[in-house]
Amino acid sequence: MLNIFFAAGQKNWVSYEAPLKQALTEARISARIMTETPSSPETVDYIIFAPNGVISDFTPYSGTRAVLSLWAGVEKLVTNKTLSQPLCRMVDPGLTEGMVEYVVGHVLRHHLGMDLHIVNRTHRWDPTCPPLARERPVGVMGMGALGAAVIKALKALNFPVSAWGRSPKDGLDIPYYYGNDGLKTLLNGTQILVTLLPDTAQTIGLLNAERFGFLPKGAVLINPGRGTLIVDAALIAALDKGVLSHATLDVFHQEPLVQDHPFWRHPKVTITPHVAADTRSESASRVVVENIWRSETGLPLLHRVDLARGY
Repeated sequence: MLNIFFAAGQKNWVSYEAPLKQALTEARISARIMTETPSSPETVDYIIFAPNGVISDFTPYSGTRAVLSLWAGVEKLVTNKTLSQPLCRMVDPGLTEGMVEYVVGHVLRHHLGMDLHIVNRTHRWDPTCPPLARERPVGVMGMGALGAAVIKALKALNFPVSAWGRSPKDGLDIPYYYGNDGLKTLLNGTQILVTLLPDTAQTIGLLNAERFGFLPKGAVLINPGRGTLIVDAALIAALDKGVLSHATLDVFHQEPLVQDHPFWRHPKVTITPHVAADTRSESASRVVVENIWRSETGLPLLHRVDLARGY
């Protein structure tokens, strides 16, 4: 029988208890699940973790074969010097679907100019038609699981999509750029920019005043990735100067966003409260159990994090 420590907090346990037990039963895995800090941590085989859980020191868990995070973002874990066990981030089909729906919805909103008609207080009759999707270039920063899914959905709607990442990639069916020069090229040709990068030392402050200036005048930013990617003051300046026409933001440097933050009162900013994509306990439980099954049968873990790279 396996010992599994659900170290993701009692609040999460309420929603995960039933689907996790069901997934273990379906996988024919016999396990004892602990929700309190075990008296013999060295006997724990797997840790199911969330950053708001109860572990800060992984050293006592010497027998643990994997730490399975319920979060897609692992920036709060990769810097933990006590973590020597394999770490897997959450790639949840439900989370991916939610992100695709959020991004596609807001891309269409800005592409079609829906705000003008939804909030038409002046009774303005403006029959101007937007361009077709194939005439509206979209740039996606980040080519992980979420970025790839978003790109597939946007391409299905005929948007011309380009992407940027930190390193070269082969075999893609879209224009792909990397490095500083590549980022400038992507931004130069993008009217709607979607950011889906992880939070790493290399991505903090990546979108600054200079790089906002690379975008065509009137471009739109949609950021459901990480708040640390953006220099807030530079974004506000770009909006005020008309470099950007709007920014839709789901993530921020500090959450909840403080009430006196200038984003709240800026007429060209839409704030959503970190709801672009959430982990669903039913599908996430199956992902966690699949990794336990793989580990127990000698297969490589899915979604394993490269601790040196930070994702």
